[in-house]
Amino acid sequence: MKKIEAIVKPFKLEEVKDALHEVGIEGMTVSEVKGFGRQKGHTEIYRGSEYTVDFLPKIKVEVVVADGKAAEVTAAIIKAAKTGKIGDGKIFVSTVEEAIRIRTEEKGESAV
Repeated sequence: MKKIEAIVKPFKLEEVKDALHEVGIEGMTVSEVKGFGRQKGHTEIYRGSEYTVDFLPKIKVEVVVADGKAAEVTAAIIKAAKTGKIGDGKIFVSTVEEAIRIRTEEKGESAV
């Protein structure tokens, strides 16, 4: 199994969610996160004082899928989240050794 973590722009969340639903993903975890990469934040003026906003708001979407579905899921996320501008985000794919559904104690891919 693979865990796919995607960091995307907040306004792209609905498009990513719909794209994942279209490829058969029914469950996901979504978190509001802050961070920066090459985008490096920006400066704003508040009450006459200039200050730097280092951490930009982002959305982190996490899904766990079967090994064979990982490429399809990452392609769907890229298609939905891409604007072509700096700050579009990143996708991280890692291996999941085990998954267990607490309620039924199912293990492996059937637990996902």
